[in-house]
Amino acid sequence: MRAGAFVNLRSRDIHTEITPRWGGLAMWVAMALTFMTVSHLPLVGKSFGREATGIFLAGTFIMILGILDDRYDLDALTKFAGQALAAGILLLHGVQILWLPINGIMTLPANIGQLITVLFVMVVINAVNFVDGLDGLATGIVAICASAFFAFSYLLAVVNGFSRAGAPSLVTAVIVGMCLGFLPHNFHPAKIFMGDSGAMLLGLLLSSAAITLTGQIDANAITTQGSRLALLPLLLPFLVLAIPLIDLGMAIVRRIRAGRSPFAADREHLHHRILNLGATHRQTTVILYLWTAMFAASTVVAAFAPLWVSISVGMIILVLSLLLIGWIWKSKRNLLRNPGGSSEAMNAVEVLV
Repeated sequence: MRAGAFVNLRSRDIHTEITPRWGGLAMWVAMALTFMTVSHLPLVGKSFGREATGIFLAGTFIMILGILDDRYDLDALTKFAGQALAAGILLLHGVQILWLPINGIMTLPANIGQLITVLFVMVVINAVNFVDGLDGLATGIVAICASAFFAFSYLLAVVNGFSRAGAPSLVTAVIVGMCLGFLPHNFHPAKIFMGDSGAMLLGLLLSSAAITLTGQIDANAITTQGSRLALLPLLLPFLVLAIPLIDLGMAIVRRIRAGRSPFAADREHLHHRILNLGATHRQTTVILYLWTAMFAASTVVAAFAPLWVSISVGMIILVLSLLLIGWIWKSKRNLLRNPGGSSEAMNAVEVLV
């Protein structure tokens, strides 16, 4: 607060108090301490190689960029340039998409692979940044996404014997720890925001884990396991980040159609729409958690189990979210009809979430 890195009250914001937003610095400290410890462990240290070093350096750079943005509100072009430079640090350390499972296995030319890598990193960073609109929302969504990545990469490394899946397993485990440690301070009512320093750091780590998983595993080894494993490493980042990416796409289209800049902030994000339907802050966050888990869990299950099992898992989570929405709407409607008689029901909903 003394440094001036806080969010004043704005018309598009949900919070009602001035809140500090250098939470990304705390996340970086957690990452740095973990990497420092892991690099000296005899077994897990095998995962800390050139790629992990590049991810740490790129994460440090993007965190510093985010700190400056949180304090001085950098323009969009400067942030995009910084994100591209962070992706360049990843490229220098071998974190690059090398092939795509298109018509079998298509090896990418070096310049094309580098371009796709930079674009992918920037898309994921901004998707996480866009969804950071409610207390605890981005933190929880990234934790769910990283958990899905960890399960997938761990199963590849341990069950299927793909030893090079160790690096993404390490990075995603670090992301989950960072998010779970930060969430108690960031859940509504938030005591601190992650800010761009945290959102861009999480986006870069998540995209890096995806790239090391999709682009660095032996393509020929994957194809021997069947077409699903060949395709899912490419689709997994987009499926587990479906909610942020959908929100990002809708925001860009909406703003361009309205004749505004695609980077202009507004109150029409997905979480704003759910709030407008009558859900509370916490209820909206939990609903979006469930929708994210629906995509993430069903995708990971599809890689190692029959398709019907994957669909069943996704449907169960979807039904739970719909039941919660129905309960919220019913309680709101009863409250409007009988303001005094539905307080216990509303309290029960609040306790549930």
